[in-house]
Amino acid sequence: MIKTHKRKKVSRMHGRKMGTHGWGARKKHKKSGHRGGTGMAGTGKRGDQKKTLITKLFGNDYFGKRGITSKKTKRDTKQRINIQQIEKNLEKYGKKTTKGWEINLSKYKILGKGEIKEKLIITANDSSKSAKEKVEARGGKIILPKKDPTKEKNEK
Repeated sequence: MIKTHKRKKVSRMHGRKMGTHGWGARKKHKKSGHRGGTGMAGTGKRGDQKKTLITKLFGNDYFGKRGITSKKTKRDTKQRINIQQIEKNLEKYGKKTTKGWEINLSKYKILGKGEIKEKLIITANDSSKSAKEKVEARGGKIILPKKDPTKEKNEK
């Protein structure tokens, strides 16, 4: 015969020496304070007991203060790269052709820190004046996307 209704633990665990349900004294198992927390409870300002667990899961960025910015403030998420970095990692960023090194960095703004020895043909989103001058001095060029003059008037 299959058991269709299981009695609750409270009704099963009574009898001789069962008044405490394995919690020792009866006073030790009253109210929620004695039962501890669940999950990430207790990981706040004084969460030293869980520090190793948290640093493994979340890294060291979990603890400490963070700066605040208002909702109106937009974070600058543009990517930038110096010509010095491009020169160091030419194989990574581009390929050698008969014209020179062709490099596609269409999401980046090219900045002018550093010196270059090679002829570079860079496709970029934007560039500084100094970067443009340095690249053109070596016989290369920076190709930028064409800007729509109607948009520039609307933005101002």
